[in-house]
Amino acid sequence: MSLDARIKEKTNTRGPEYTPRTRHLNPDGTAIYTNRLFLEESPYLLQHAHNPVNWYPWGDEAVALAKETNRPLFVSIGYATCHWCHVMEEESFEDVGIAEFLNTHFVPVKVDREERPDIDAIYMGAVQMLTGRGGWPLNVFLTPEGKPFYGGTYFPARDGDRPPHPGFFTVLKGLSEVYENEKGKIDQSAQQLTQALHRLGEGGGGGPLPDRAWVDKAIALFAESYDPSFGGTRGAPKFPSTLPVQLLLRAHLRTGTGTYRHMAEHTLTAMADGGIHDQAGGGFHRYSTDARWLVPHFEKMLYDNALLASAYVEGFLATGNPRFKKVAETTLGYLLREMESPAGGFYSATDADSLTPTGDKEEGYFFTWSKAELDAALPGDAWAPVLDHFSLTGAPHFEGRYIPHIRRSISETAAKHGISDSELEALTDKARELLRAARTARQAPLTDKKIIAAWNGLTISAFARAGRVFGNQEYLAAAERTAGFVLSHLTREARLHRSRLEGLGPFGFLEDHAFVTAGFIDLFEATEEVTWLTRALDLQSETDRLFASEEGGYFMTGSDGEALITREKPGTDGAIPSGNSVAAMNLFRLYTLTADTALLKKALGTVSAFIDTGQSPAPYASLISALDFHLAEPQALVLLLPEAPSPTDTEAVSTLAALYAPYAVTAPFREGEHVKSIETHLPALKGKTTQDGAPTLYPCREGTCGLPVSDPAAFGQAVLGNGKK
Repeated sequence: MSLDARIKEKTNTRGPEYTPRTRHLNPDGTAIYTNRLFLEESPYLLQHAHNPVNWYPWGDEAVALAKETNRPLFVSIGYATCHWCHVMEEESFEDVGIAEFLNTHFVPVKVDREERPDIDAIYMGAVQMLTGRGGWPLNVFLTPEGKPFYGGTYFPARDGDRPPHPGFFTVLKGLSEVYENEKGKIDQSAQQLTQALHRLGEGGGGGPLPDRAWVDKAIALFAESYDPSFGGTRGAPKFPSTLPVQLLLRAHLRTGTGTYRHMAEHTLTAMADGGIHDQAGGGFHRYSTDARWLVPHFEKMLYDNALLASAYVEGFLATGNPRFKKVAETTLGYLLREMESPAGGFYSATDADSLTPTGDKEEGYFFTWSKAELDAALPGDAWAPVLDHFSLTGAPHFEGRYIPHIRRSISETAAKHGISDSELEALTDKARELLRAARTARQAPLTDKKIIAAWNGLTISAFARAGRVFGNQEYLAAAERTAGFVLSHLTREARLHRSRLEGLGPFGFLEDHAFVTAGFIDLFEATEEVTWLTRALDLQSETDRLFASEEGGYFMTGSDGEALITREKPGTDGAIPSGNSVAAMNLFRLYTLTADTALLKKALGTVSAFIDTGQSPAPYASLISALDFHLAEPQALVLLLPEAPSPTDTEAVSTLAALYAPYAVTAPFREGEHVKSIETHLPALKGKTTQDGAPTLYPCREGTCGLPVSDPAAFGQAVLGNGKK
């Protein structure tokens, strides 16, 4: 079928409600330009389907054309809710002159980084080598063989538009001339860069396993980067701080160093108080553009909110601070209210940009307020304490509009206005509802409804942990719904896939397998369902089969995936923990439960493949967390419940859940036949029974268990000494 026929067929499928996203329209509202991206499902690719650029999706067709015409590939990588991707589209990819030059001298290719993190990771590494920085949009120029020779992130359209950045049109002309006249230099540069990418993909470790002294030194280095004024890491922009916070809390548990706890608690409080936290609707924006957490980049990502919810749950466990519980609950409430699909999975993101009443697109408009809008939503003097508490008085904060944020505690604001803390708490809770209701009248930002396995794995973990700690059955049900969605909608013939929109995306990558496995382990800890443990073990076996490297660690792509110019082994953290770090933690946790030394060997090999004690620990926070867990000699906390449920079960389960025990894995089992069926996996279970029919805790290490404890009041004595090594 010809391209025109395929586009016509797809037009009929999309129906009359489809609106082309372009300024190039015919009088009847149809698009002047339509390219091959119109045939794709990715929301990001569809955003570019009507650019005058003749985009191709990543694939053999584009590569064949590049080879046939001896033109370089121009690969532009981004995602649907990326603000600067939108800016570059409007300035450059909607520009007819730039598009004509690009179409003539290059083969333009668009990639959704959320669907193809493998492509993104390789070429992000290349651009970082070339420029020392990365980000999106990621724009990279390749030989027809896929080897990179030049790249960057955002380019303004023309010289002088946004000094000191060179204009994209100038870059295209210069590269075209060099490619035509000095092809040998291009090929040499591309070969050298590709060889460097091969070396980068091999990992940086290979030495002996670091000891506790090195881990403590690494944690101290994280502490040195702490911002004493605003929490988190010094400088701007400021990204959500989850992994360093968790390391600091655990270091405080082990060492008793109060400074570590203060740093973690201050950071969690500062993020919760800032404009990065959606005070009205719950959840967190992508990052803060300033050092004070005030002015965010307004997109919201599922992975950020899942990781932050887990961090606040851990913060609550470690400190008992009720504010952290509330932040976790409002974050999870936002996800349930706005991000859950009818089938049970969670959408990937919402945009930073939204339309104003005049039809203009503005970053942050949906989440910010004019004085008139505030007066309408919160009228009268009664709301003065709330407006003060949320810093909604005085000069606006962002492009003439206010960003709700908190500069002083509830007690300080209440005292200033002569009311009680509880009165102000009640007022602020009601104000949040009113502000959220008022902004529903605005056009909401775009939601990218792509459902990504890895990010849903993080979400399973967040809901399972919160459900267990808070005793919230709604959260546990959400975790189980999401896990069920992964199994029924993202799995085909036992193979996990990366994503789903209308149909299945590509095969799952390492992070998909690792994060979903972690979610299953967390769900097992939070319930009595043995099936989640068996599914975690099965998925770990699939991860070993598809991704394992003989040199230790795991490749990003499976052995059944597309062959690219290099097969990367991701060890450093980015916006999310690295796939290898989560895989290592999974292996350590599963070994803690099963005492299977094969799992321990793989975990140690994974850590050793990346951590080099001579290099900076900064990019390896999550791998260090996994190693920290192992070095603490973690416990398996086997909680046996009587076969017949009784009221005492709830006390035992909730008491254990309330303990801050990050160096332990909880294994709740109810006596009966289904326990016997899993004894082959968990030797600690063999011969164990409840004491006098009461819930009984067995603290175990490496398959050997201590004396049983049937009094919930004594659980802490059996657990809390854990980790102080």
